[in-house]
Amino acid sequence: MPERHATVDLGARVGELRLANPLLAASGCFGYGLDYDPLLPPEVFGAVVTKTITPLPRKGNPVPRLMETPAGMLNSIGLENVGLDAFVETKLPALAARGLSPVVSLSAGSADAFAAMARRLADAPTLAIELNLSCPNVAEHGANFATDPAAVEAITRAVKRDFTVAPVWVKLSPNVTDIGLVARAAENAGADGICAINTLLGMDIDLATGRSPFARVTAGLSGPAIFPVALAAVHRVASQVTIPVIAIGGAASAADVLKFIAAGASAVQLGTALFSDPGLPARVLDGLAAFLAERDCASLDALREHWKERAS
Repeated sequence: MPERHATVDLGARVGELRLANPLLAASGCFGYGLDYDPLLPPEVFGAVVTKTITPLPRKGNPVPRLMETPAGMLNSIGLENVGLDAFVETKLPALAARGLSPVVSLSAGSADAFAAMARRLADAPTLAIELNLSCPNVAEHGANFATDPAAVEAITRAVKRDFTVAPVWVKLSPNVTDIGLVARAAENAGADGICAINTLLGMDIDLATGRSPFARVTAGLSGPAIFPVALAAVHRVASQVTIPVIAIGGAASAADVLKFIAAGASAVQLGTALFSDPGLPARVLDGLAAFLAERDCASLDALREHWKERAS
């Protein structure tokens, strides 16, 4: 650990949770939590968010599923996963044996199905659950919930009714007119945090065929291209709710993470950048520590107070 890490406290508060640092591995970019080990051990993060789990196993969408863009990536994975039973019986115990409790990302086709999954996790070692209400790459699992505040409120309320042992975070889509309105609906239903944002809707064309290479035509755009959009969304959500905001979208440096925190985020998820740069989390933490130390801030809370004083 770099020496300057010892001079500052990089701990992050996300509601009732206290994390060792503000970085989380984003859902869909870190497998079930141990897939990068030992190249990138999960302990470097404050927490990891598992790939999204559905009630039954899913094979996902046909290939091709991934495509690089000049400033990011298009993906159309389609929520491939082992299903809830196998996840509870094999993946969670493997994490528990390592001393880890993940944030579990869930997707289902109805409020009742979401609630049933949450009940199954009531006795499982989970740090929190993240409701994926906004995957753009599937038809029947949460693709449009995040565009409907009433649906967001109904699902959140149903899950909160049956899952009381850990925080419930709601992951929202940028593909709406006012993400603040949707965030308020989640907060009204008892959400403990808002995750913003999921991927933007994107597309490519194969000039050999004149058609999209993706089976579902459109795909989710992630990476540096969406960082400014995510930053604006986090700022909007943070101004509209009182619960914590967990930022997601294109962060690829300590500066990006600091900007998310300045916009109101309590923690920041790293995603697409991990595929090409597994050393990123350690460098970001070093960069955060250096930024705080250079301003005589002993913690992230002290940095927020520093910014307030500078802005007044």
